[in-house]
Amino acid sequence: MKANITGALIMEKAMSNCNKALMHRWFEEVWNEGRAEAVDEMFAHDGIAHGLVDEHGKELSGPAAFKPFVVNFRRAFPDIEVIIEDTIAEDDEVAVRCRVRGTHLGEGINLAPTQHSVEFTGICITRIKDGKIVEAWNNFDFMSMFQQIDAAQRPTSSPAPEA
Repeated sequence: MKANITGALIMEKAMSNCNKALMHRWFEEVWNEGRAEAVDEMFAHDGIAHGLVDEHGKELSGPAAFKPFVVNFRRAFPDIEVIIEDTIAEDDEVAVRCRVRGTHLGEGINLAPTQHSVEFTGICITRIKDGKIVEAWNNFDFMSMFQQIDAAQRPTSSPAPEA
C-alpha cells in the first residue's frame, strides 16, 4: 500500500514539474521571444483563454484566435518581457504570478504609440492536458497598463465628504 501511495506522489510531482516547465516555456517563447507559431505547439485546438478577448469582445478560443492577440500585443510592445515570479502546480493545474514590462512603441492595441514604459502584474491559472493548455484564467492589470500609456484616467484623491 505504501509503495502505491509513494508511486502516485512521484507521478503527481513529475506531472506538476512538466506542467510548470510548459508554462515557463509558454511565457518565454510566445511572449518574450514572440514565436507566434509556438502557440500551436502549446495551446490546444479547443483551448479557452478566459479573461482575454478579441476585437469583438469574444473570449479567445484555440490557437487561431490566440495568435493574433499575441501578434497585436507584441506589435504594441515589441520589447515586452514577462518575468515569472511564482509558479505553483497541483495535478493538471498551474498558477503563474508574473510581472510584465515593455514600451508602447506600436499600434497593436489600436492606440497610437506613446513611447511610455509600462510595468504591471498578472496571474494566469492554466489547466493542462496532454502537454497543452486547454483552459486558462487570466487576470492581468490592464487598467494599470492603460493608465501608464495615458489611455485611461488615473484615480485621483477626492475630498472627504462633509459630515
